[in-house]
Amino acid sequence: MIKRASILFAIILLGIATQGFAQDESPLTFGADLMSRYIWRGVNCGGNSPSLQPWMKYDMATSDSKHALTVGAWGAYTFSATSNQEADLYLIYTYNSVLSLTVTDYFFPGLYDSGERSHYFNYDKDSTSHVFEGAISFNGTDKIPFTLLFAMNVYGNDARKANGDLFMSKYVELGYKANVKGVDFNAFIGATLDNPDTDKGELGFYGNSSAGVINLGVKVSKSIKISDSFKLPVQASVITNPEAENIFFVFGMSF
Repeated sequence: MIKRASILFAIILLGIATQGFAQDESPLTFGADLMSRYIWRGVNCGGNSPSLQPWMKYDMATSDSKHALTVGAWGAYTFSATSNQEADLYLIYTYNSVLSLTVTDYFFPGLYDSGERSHYFNYDKDSTSHVFEGAISFNGTDKIPFTLLFAMNVYGNDARKANGDLFMSKYVELGYKANVKGVDFNAFIGATLDNPDTDKGELGFYGNSSAGVINLGVKVSKSIKISDSFKLPVQASVITNPEAENIFFVFGMSF
């Protein structure tokens, strides 16, 4: 069932992308971010190398402006000889621009299943390189500048307990957003809710040995005017992982 759903997801994405190019004002958008490091939820996912992160999304038209549906793809590729790669598909439903439900299929080509390089259509629960996640988020409003995210892994290459069961790893994040003289500012604190039993050799999905804060920091972003017709979006983040006792300073630009 999961394999069929993923194939259908990819076909839909390809089909609507083709349709989008035929329109004057296309709901299809795409681009790429060049990041000095790939840090995700306080975890270094790209080694000691910059990361190129291409993306594409399609905003589906709905009969009611309060409802929005977006399907997209996102990837991450390092410049080193490591095997850190990622290719994701996602589907987002948003109500009134405030509440979002997201389903994401994370795929890691660099992982190995049964001693061989990962296969995209391998969904075996004991060897797949996919992770399926469900998430719900409050996106904030002009009067309530706070965001809240809860995400949980529901299937795939999640961390496992000593008895072989999935942790169904859970992550929660609170954010605060503002605009300070043309600079977008976002402060955030995120935590994993899973508490591995290290005495039994367990380790959390986020590399954590206990429940706690793994993603604490600030992000600032703005667009730098290059010419009358072109602006370059740039961003910088200071990210700490108190649980791992680590810190990152990341810079990126978007195209």
